Amino acid sequence: MLAQYKTVKQFGVAEIVIKKSRFIGHARPVATEEEAVQFIESIKKEHWSATHNCSAYMIGERDEIQKQSDDGEPSGTAGKPILEVIKNQGLKNVAVVVTRYFGGIMLGAGGLIRAYTDGAVAGLAAAEPVFQVLHREVFIEIDYTWHGKVENELRGREMLMGETMFTDKVTLTCLPLDGEAERFIAWMTDITQGQAVILPGESRYIEHTKQPSF
Repeated sequence: MLAQYKTVKQFGVAEIVIKKSRFIGHARPVATEEEAVQFIESIKKEHWSATHNCSAYMIGERDEIQKQSDDGEPSGTAGKPILEVIKNQGLKNVAVVVTRYFGGIMLGAGGLIRAYTDGAVAGLAAAEPVFQVLHREVFIEIDYTWHGKVENELRGREMLMGETMFTDKVTLTCLPLDGEAERFIAWMTDITQGQAVILPGESRYIEHTKQPSF
């Protein structure tokens, strides 16, 4: 699994007008090619009367799946520019559709490339780029006498936290970066003088609005 990757937060849509033609950029995160295709088809259904619904998507840890469609526009003037925007922004697991309603003025190949590029950029901005960062769950079970000290140490390190459970013991759910989990466990063992029960859990992605520094 990747330590982190950049994608978009949610579905987003934005419209620009170029020489009377409307270009509507739609973008959303997708986990599979099936999701991407379903998204594109849903936009085509919604904008069935549009002149074109051009699209591109890129999926996979190593960008294994890359597809594009000019949907009737001159070859290379729509799908490829949309895909290039996804690549240039360093995004993964994203699908983009740029819908065009022709306004009566021809744009030429260069104009179309710029228009579909700008439409994709607008749609992606509306979908809010975010970073998905891999964290590891680590469960710390301690006596109540250790709770204040451990919480202060975690707060000082600005540790991302999950649920805290209070039973006969206190169980803290900590979420260090996946690559730092072993060092974190060693640090917690030292802080608690070996008196904590520490159990590593699953790795999972957590959304960050800014790229974490490693």
